[in-house]
Amino acid sequence: MSIIIMILLLSLLILVHEAGHFFAARAFGIKVEKFGFGLPIGPTLLKRKIGDVEILVHAFLLGGYVSFPDDEKDCDLPADSPERFVNKPVWQRLIVVTAGVIANVICAVALVMFVAVVSHKLPSGNYEIYATEINAPKTASIWQSGLKEGDRILKANGCEINNAYSFITIVKNSAKENGIVSEKIVEENYNKLKDLNPGLSKDEIIPEGIAVRLPETVSQDIITMDKYALKGAKYFKKEGYTLDSSLNDLKKTIEDKKVYTSSGKYSMYDIAKVLSNDVHPIYLTVQRGEKIIELKPIYPDKEGIIGVGLGSKQTMIETKTPKAVVKESCIYLWDNTYLMMYSLGQLFTGNIPLKDMHGVVAITKIGGDMIEKSGKASGILLAALISMNLAILNILPIPALDGGHVMFLIIEKILGKPLDEKIIEIISSVFFSLLIILMILVVFNDIILLMHR
Repeated sequence: MSIIIMILLLSLLILVHEAGHFFAARAFGIKVEKFGFGLPIGPTLLKRKIGDVEILVHAFLLGGYVSFPDDEKDCDLPADSPERFVNKPVWQRLIVVTAGVIANVICAVALVMFVAVVSHKLPSGNYEIYATEINAPKTASIWQSGLKEGDRILKANGCEINNAYSFITIVKNSAKENGIVSEKIVEENYNKLKDLNPGLSKDEIIPEGIAVRLPETVSQDIITMDKYALKGAKYFKKEGYTLDSSLNDLKKTIEDKKVYTSSGKYSMYDIAKVLSNDVHPIYLTVQRGEKIIELKPIYPDKEGIIGVGLGSKQTMIETKTPKAVVKESCIYLWDNTYLMMYSLGQLFTGNIPLKDMHGVVAITKIGGDMIEKSGKASGILLAALISMNLAILNILPIPALDGGHVMFLIIEKILGKPLDEKIIEIISSVFFSLLIILMILVVFNDIILLMHR
């Protein structure tokens, strides 16, 4: 039932989008030939005439369309008919083309406000993260850190922790001797080496047999994340030097030594890199009762494990007054839409791989799970965010999408005449084919994801 509810919600978003085009067209006296639910690929499940509009339901339900007389080759309307889309002023056509996007935005706002009114609360997107249990060897640093079961984790290495993902990512990337060291820490350790060995240069290979004094204490690499990585809007990628197998061999040679006798293979900077590839401390700030406590550092093992179980509780925002409903609904949509747009930018720049791009199949399953576990309100809020996502994607200046039509209309306004119809048709057909290929890839990704859930 939860999956059926999610399918109905997604269907509503498509109908809302196409209804936006439909009613805007009718408002300007443009005739609508067809109202299609789904894409005209494969069999047509339903075809019915309502008034002068043909209603079609296609088997390929991942989309929808509104067809004007200009799109139909066998249309009997005169070429100069005022009911034709092409004969309307550019500003009217722009409104019709963007009406679907506007309808999706209005729908998103309405859905969030509906939840805010009915539930009297909205999710903040922030979670309180707690240490539920400590399960580590007695020699592990977590026992000496002062962490106790029930502590609320506020910060890790100065980064605010408001979801489990950010904390786990910091811990995993702080694994001991993980082979990646930051340039800043390497420079600090090189300067310590240089002070002890002033006669040796930075990148020159140290002659065999030369004794190199090693510092008693070295600077430690502390892992931090920016706000977008903390929110999961982009992948966290640790920047710095990646140590090769040769430098890992050097690590074994100089470990626990105060003086290293050169083998004639490495430079001072190589030694600095190796010294930096050691432990990555995690400094936690926790809340215990009314007290805020700074703990002693915790050092993950080579697998990136510290031995603590996590619990989470999402903080909610009350919406008991009309003012709070409007204000918090807008804030909720703005914050989540901003993160979506940032993630979309990460996708276009390649920072998020295409294999992690998912679509309606995964959304339906995940949304169904959310409804089953957290109630219908969660599914409605997800539908609102998907509606905003549809609006953003459709307004992109890509031929075959609404944004592509907007782009052609702007060009027409600048040039004072429309582009050649054949050129527009060819460009749109190419991009439509690419979109179909992308949709197939997304469905494939969805299937792979669901197989591993």
